[in-house]
Amino acid sequence: MTYPADDHSLPALQARYGPRHRWLLLLSVMVGTMAAIMSSTVINVAIPDMSHHFTLGQERAQWVTSGFMAAMTVSMLTTPWMLARYGYRRTYVGCMWLLLAGGVAGGFAAHYPLVLAARVAEGLAAGVVQTIPAIIILRAFQPHEQGRASGIFGMGVVLAPALGPSIGGLLVDAFGWRSIFFMVVPFCLASFWLAQRYVPTTAPGGAAPNPQSASLDWRGLALAAVGTLCLLNGLVELHGGTPLTATALLGSAALILVVFIVTQRRTLRARRRHPDQGVDPLMNLSLFNDKLFSMGSIVAFIYGIALFGSTYLLPVYMQSGLGLSASHVGTILLPSGFVLAATIAGVGRLADRQPTRRLVSIGLVLLSASFALMVTIDPSRPAQIIPLLVVWAVLGRIGLGFILPSLNIGAMRSLDRNLIPQGASAINFLRMLGGAAGVSLCGIVLEWRLSAHGVQIATGLPGTPERIAAFEETFLMLAAICALAVIAALKLRETTPPGKVA
Repeated sequence: MTYPADDHSLPALQARYGPRHRWLLLLSVMVGTMAAIMSSTVINVAIPDMSHHFTLGQERAQWVTSGFMAAMTVSMLTTPWMLARYGYRRTYVGCMWLLLAGGVAGGFAAHYPLVLAARVAEGLAAGVVQTIPAIIILRAFQPHEQGRASGIFGMGVVLAPALGPSIGGLLVDAFGWRSIFFMVVPFCLASFWLAQRYVPTTAPGGAAPNPQSASLDWRGLALAAVGTLCLLNGLVELHGGTPLTATALLGSAALILVVFIVTQRRTLRARRRHPDQGVDPLMNLSLFNDKLFSMGSIVAFIYGIALFGSTYLLPVYMQSGLGLSASHVGTILLPSGFVLAATIAGVGRLADRQPTRRLVSIGLVLLSASFALMVTIDPSRPAQIIPLLVVWAVLGRIGLGFILPSLNIGAMRSLDRNLIPQGASAINFLRMLGGAAGVSLCGIVLEWRLSAHGVQIATGLPGTPERIAAFEETFLMLAAICALAVIAALKLRETTPPGKVA
């Protein structure tokens, strides 16, 4: 069948480009995801310089990262609704415009609240963009290809955090912290061109987007947003605030969680009774009736705490703890990024043949070990510092390489195809919620341990035993969290072997 040149529906693009379209589509969203991930990670090398520029304490400075994470976490839940209502292309391109605007605004901002607002805008865009690739992989590729597609996609995407801190560190040293906001610009421009050629205008499944589809669950979205903010602020108030305020905020977060679950169940029941009326629940809780998905969600949450907590902690440790420059930090992290890309490519192929629980458990053990081994770095032996940092960073990235291409795809393999967008949204939300909490948790624990050792992160010389001990204790906390996730990972038992059609 011949389609008009201006027809960019999924069937038209498949007819125009043949079997290679699915790979071209994956490449297109990979570029946007690289921009989103880069915007989330590259800021860490600029935090000390930004803190000095705006005279910020550690708690306020970490909100540059935590605010981004909170916005990204909540926006992930809107992805299924946006795709159904606007289709792939309008959703994807709209988010890339928002990401571009946030980057440019943050680079020119003269006041810290404007920087924070720009980061929130970037987070809102990044949350939606990062959910789309898993939906495409599970819908466009056969089960025996999904691991390879996830591996190739992951290999490309990790180049962003691999190159980002290195380039960002050089830019910070040469041009200041503002320059790192502009790193997303070329990726956003490339994503616009690719989207116009390869991203379909249709919604998941190939259907036309329906502007008259169910309304967004605004009540659920408001509860999720307020609950996330209460959780993050409550964690911050645990240290540096009053116990009463912390208890009130964390108690409110727990109460909002209960209300959220109750309202989501009621919304789902109402939708089933009247399919043509009402709204779709923001999070379809029937997903968690699937044991494989439930265990995968637990692993994703705990893994998010460790991953994003360490992404924040490691650059701060090297700069404020060991006294290394931003460019040194980027150079140290560069080899581990390339190792991660190579590991993901290899493990992606294994994911089509090996059980998910085996690959994820191996990855978590290696990641936990990389955190625990940070205590072996001795500032009194400067010749050993950089080699050990490189080796332990590489070990951790090998662990990530085992987890990344396996977890999401493996956890969602047993879901009904109609539930894949909701499943991708939910598991990414839980992973990012863990990440948002992890960034705050690392900042709080670090401040607590520094105070316990009688030092402050903003004053004093780096490399002192007290300062290093505080960082080591925070790394050991992350190691324990990763070890805890192994328990849930061992329960990721698939009823259908990888590579077989369910």
